[in-house]
Order: sequence, then structure tokens, then C-alpha cells
Amino acid sequence: MVAMAWRKSPSELIVRFHAVLPADPAVERWQMFGYPCAFVNGHLFTGLHQENMIVRRNDADRARLLELPGSGIFEPMPGRPMREYGIVPPAVIVDDLAIAKWLKLGLAYVKSIPPNEKKEKKAKPAGPKAAGRARQAG
Repeated sequence: MVAMAWRKSPSELIVRFHAVLPADPAVERWQMFGYPCAFVNGHLFTGLHQENMIVRRNDADRARLLELPGSGIFEPMPGRPMREYGIVPPAVIVDDLAIAKWLKLGLAYVKSIPPNEKKEKKAKPAGPKAAGRARQAG
């Protein structure tokens, strides 16, 4: 398997991303794979990947988004499309009303999904080094 080197998002796109995120208290900003993203109830609804902004949407909205020039199905690795996510065309990203509409649709869709339950982290079993330190301390 060949490792792919992902490119950082352009700084202008990062600034724009943060400027257009909805001012909704449910929105949490996190980094995912080094890219800024926004989540609601543990679900990604928008984010950046290299030169692209992506948004999650329902089937009907996805079909409408894919009709726009410059859009496409989000596929972070060839042959590995991410279900429900599409690339926001550059012309939409720079249009305040258009980007607000698509982000509002993505946010509403993700809010309609049951929240992800947080999984408790399991304690890692003590490895040979930890066992050796315990014997030395005891």
C-alpha cells in the first residue's frame, strides 16, 4: 500500500472556513487529520481536506449539491468515498449567502441524527515494561 501525502489547506481557506461556520452553540470545532472541522453531537458536518471544503447532507441535498459545477463526492483516498459528504464548489465558498445555505442544511441534517455515544476508553493492559517497573518498585 502506498502512503499518500496530504497537503495542508491554504491559509485563506482556513480563515474563510472559520468565518462562515454557523454561530450555533451545538457546533464544536475540532481538528481531524490536521484539518479544521465542525461537529455536532459527535458527528462531522463540515470540514476542510486539502483544498476542499466538505459538507454532510441528506440524499436530496446531496443530489442538488452534486449538480453544481466544481462539486463532487468527497473521496479522501481513491476508491474510498465518504458516504453523505460532498465537496463544496469554490464559487459557493466565496458567496456568503450560498455557503451559509449549504452549511445550514448540513447542520440541520446532522442535528437530526441521533448523537454518537461517547465510548469509554479501555485501560491499556500493562506491557512487559510496566510489569518490570512494578517488580522493581515492589
